[in-house]
Amino acid sequence: MDTETAGPPCTVGDLTVRVAQAGPIPLDAAFRCAPGELLALVGPSGSGKTTLLRAIAGLYRPAEGDIRCAGETWFASARHCWMRPQRRRVGLVFQDYALFPHLDARANVMVALGQLPAAERRPVAEAWLSRVRLEGLGGRLPDELSGGQRQRVALARALARQPQVLLLDEPFSAVDQVTRRRLQRELALLREEIRIPIVLVTHDLDEAAALADRLCVLHAGRSLQQAPAEALFRRPASPEVARLLDRHNVFDGTVVADAAGRRRLQWGPWRLEVAEGLETLPVGRRLTWYLPNSDVVLHRRGRPSRGERENPITGRVSEMAILGGMASVALAFDHCDDTLRFEIATHAARRNGLARGETVTVSLLATGIHLMPEAALPREEPAHV
Repeated sequence: MDTETAGPPCTVGDLTVRVAQAGPIPLDAAFRCAPGELLALVGPSGSGKTTLLRAIAGLYRPAEGDIRCAGETWFASARHCWMRPQRRRVGLVFQDYALFPHLDARANVMVALGQLPAAERRPVAEAWLSRVRLEGLGGRLPDELSGGQRQRVALARALARQPQVLLLDEPFSAVDQVTRRRLQRELALLREEIRIPIVLVTHDLDEAAALADRLCVLHAGRSLQQAPAEALFRRPASPEVARLLDRHNVFDGTVVADAAGRRRLQWGPWRLEVAEGLETLPVGRRLTWYLPNSDVVLHRRGRPSRGERENPITGRVSEMAILGGMASVALAFDHCDDTLRFEIATHAARRNGLARGETVTVSLLATGIHLMPEAALPREEPAHV
């Protein structure tokens, strides 16, 4: 028979999650979220993000693993320990807010205050509504509120439980872009007041990068890499992570040595200098490499760059899309089917005569080239010498 861990009154501490199962929903994920930290779970639909939130909240029971929060054991399969959802101090904001339609905003928040004497619930609920900027709206039913206001009621209700962890499941997806940005700002400010772990599920990489301290990349229930957004975008652990983060410029290459014995990265007809990681690899080693599009520098017409670490290469423009003030450019090459993508200010693209079919030279900054030597490559790539 399963047991439960009652735990002490509300305390603050790390949330640690490790869950695994073969099915029916495959899971093999592990992550940690510290007090005051916001961790974003990102990945495609079906990657297990919402299932993991439900497991933390006690609404889904994985086959194996451990879930601990603030020193309490909420789930430990080896010890047959499973704490019921009602016993976990969790604040959960659903994608559709899950407000009771027959209760006004104040009453929806009061639902989370069952631990208080009845006489105290109304003023506390009003205080929480004021905290999320809904003063004077406590008497309105959910269908009398805007999407942004309903989201605030759901957040107030989640926080009124004085949770040990706050779980947000696509909380801004049902509102317009202007409201979404306003709510994102409000969450960023609210984080400074609530020093508990916050786990956010989102499909929006820009939202995750803007709000989260760290991102956890998920695919098919597996956690692939955890790091701050900038580190993930510049140093993905594998081509799979790069693709899931919508990063382009992932290529195959071979380690070679120049006449002086220095390691270089052979890519088609070019031998590229790499700032770090190449010297420890043997000549002939095949690997995958990645370059952020911000580390592609366009050469001005008639004025080729002569920087020490700039790796000049030449390609032809196969695609150019004008997206407001920026132009998205793709270069094609004769030695591979992959394209090199980068962005440049629209006025600079026009000044340099960029157009489909034009031949241009760019530099691949050596400091931006990220090697992934452990990634499996699907084919042999001949070295060009």
